[in-house]
Formats: sequence, C-alpha cells, structure tokens
Amino acid sequence: MSEEDNKGPVEVPAPTESVEPKADAKAAAEEPVTPPPARRVETDEEKAARRKAALEAREASKAAAAQAAAQAAQAGTEGRAAAKAAGDGEGTSTVDDEPPRAPSPNQPRLDRVAALLRELVSEDAVEEAYINEPNDHLPTLVIKNEHWQIAAPLFRNHAELNCNYLRNVSGVDYETHMEVVYYPLNLDSRDCYCIKVRTDREQPSVPSVTPIWETANWNEREIYDLLGVDFPGHPDLRRIMMPDDWVGHPLRKDYVPLDPEV
Repeated sequence: MSEEDNKGPVEVPAPTESVEPKADAKAAAEEPVTPPPARRVETDEEKAARRKAALEAREASKAAAAQAAAQAAQAGTEGRAAAKAAGDGEGTSTVDDEPPRAPSPNQPRLDRVAALLRELVSEDAVEEAYINEPNDHLPTLVIKNEHWQIAAPLFRNHAELNCNYLRNVSGVDYETHMEVVYYPLNLDSRDCYCIKVRTDREQPSVPSVTPIWETANWNEREIYDLLGVDFPGHPDLRRIMMPDDWVGHPLRKDYVPLDPEV
C-alpha cells in the first residue's frame, strides 16, 4: 500500500456561519411598522357639494346630447325635404317611395288580445298595441297601470291566452317615467307577449304579479332593489342584491353614489 492510502479519509472543515444576515433580519423585525395614513372622512357639506357637482355635470351632459340630437334631426329633416323637392322637380320622388309592408303574421293575435282587454277589463285598458317586428314580430301592449291588477290574471287564466309561464320581468328608467316589462308565455302554443306598464318616477309602484306567476318573485325584488319600484302585494319585497342598509337604487339615472370609489 502507498503512503497516501494509509492516511485515511480527509476531513473537510465546515463553513463558518455568518451571523450578519440573522442580525439584519432581527433588526428589520424590531423596526416599528408605520401604519398607513388614516383616510379623511368627508364632511356633510363636502358630500353635498360633490353630489351637486355630479348632478350638474350629468345635467350638462344631457343638455349637450339633447342639443346635438336636435341639430341632427333638423339637418335630417332639411336633407329629406331637399331630396324630395329635387325629386318632384324631375317628376319623380326619391323619398318615401318604399312599398307598403305586408301585415305581420301575429297581427290577428295582437288585435284579439287587445279586444279581450277592452271587453273584459276596461275600454281604456290598452294605451298602445303594436308589433315589434325586429323581435320576431312580438305582439306588444302598453297597459294602463290602474288596470294591470285585473289584466294580469286575464293573461294567465283566459282559455284563449293561457299564459302559464312568465318568462321574464325587467325594469327601465326613462327619466320621465319608469316602466316594468313582462313577457308572459303560453308553454303549449309557444305564443308570447310583451306587456309594458308605466308608473310615476317619483313614487313608482306597480301591482305585484308574484301571486299569479311565482317566477316574478325575484325579478320584482331585483327591480325594487335597483330601481326603487314598489310592488304592492309581493309576499317578501326586500333587497336582493344590495345590502339592506344601502342608500338609493343604483340603476336609477339620477343615482349619485355616496362614495365615488364604490
């Protein structure tokens, strides 16, 4: 054996641990944590001023949009008049020359339901009745609010209508008034209608149809929550999306949030 084989295993000295990183970590842990600055609470006067500024900005935007729309309408009217005059001067008309449209296939059904409402509810129950052609020729009726409580069961129970399912309910804020829109459906014939009921904007209220169609329950609660429309006769009318203590109704066009960051 060689001399190197008799020496045995060589011990490697362990590295010396540095205490500096631990000292740095300890010092960092002992440093006081500076809390973030407290958020300043707005005064009532500041909140009122902010709401006023938001309302003024919204009104100015609406006024500018209305003015632009009026100018566009005036320009369009003048252009059509000039085109018509030019066409008449040549012995032909270039405006309003479209052929009359064929009657909607759903017009008889619309006429029949309007006649039923005038006969069985009130002569003035129907404010408007028309065919919504872009929406698959959907028969659409505007029913007076004061007659809706009697008209709704007619759609559900009359043998000719038999709308045994309410497909949807929605609410709309038109700024001049509120509107609740119903879509009753006959599941057997697949006949569907669009019913619109208008209400005052300051104290909006439409009789609940939840006792007639149970599917209206949560829809009416949502409209109440987000638009503030009351539904007398609803078995459990309360907020469904916003917290119970929420101030205002977020989908109203005059809604001004108390906190702009929300």
